[in-house]
Amino acid sequence: MDPQDLRSLQLLEEIDNNHSPSQRDLAQKLNISLGLVNSFIKRLATKGYVKITTIPRNRVKYILTPKGFTEKSRLTYEFIQYSFHFYKRAIRDIEGLLNDFQKKGVRKVVFYGANDLAEIAFISLRGTDIKLLGVADEEKQGKDFLGFTVKSITELKKAGFDRVIVTTIDSKEAQLDKLLGKMIPREKIVMLG
Repeated sequence: MDPQDLRSLQLLEEIDNNHSPSQRDLAQKLNISLGLVNSFIKRLATKGYVKITTIPRNRVKYILTPKGFTEKSRLTYEFIQYSFHFYKRAIRDIEGLLNDFQKKGVRKVVFYGANDLAEIAFISLRGTDIKLLGVADEEKQGKDFLGFTVKSITELKKAGFDRVIVTTIDSKEAQLDKLLGKMIPREKIVMLG
């Protein structure tokens, strides 16, 4: 799914669910800049998906139009299809990777990235004799995830893992550089996707 379509869907949902969100509320809720929210709102209004009214004079209200409801439904359907295909492809790739690990004698792994892809990998891992030693994510340290307290990759180096499975969907090169910078040997790093 196109990132712009995903943002549009998120904005349409928030406008539909929240009676009168401000642009600042929308920016905080979606974790994007105020300027980006403003740009998206203008685009949605230009396309006829959102009507902008002022009530009272200093307060702006966004209302979903019938055309906006139709677009929200279309984008929701597209998102569901995208998610289903992503899940099927991830399961297939992860199961293939884990089968390869078992053949090579890999028994202990660490996930790098506490997110949806790690959850899918965790489900697949349960059907093997490979043990998950922990989950590392520099931005989510201290949080609970999959029954583990998320740690930094430096802390998990002491666990004696055979492989680090990169489960983030962020830039693969950036993640690889971070791990190499933490002195994780390249041969122990496995990128999904």
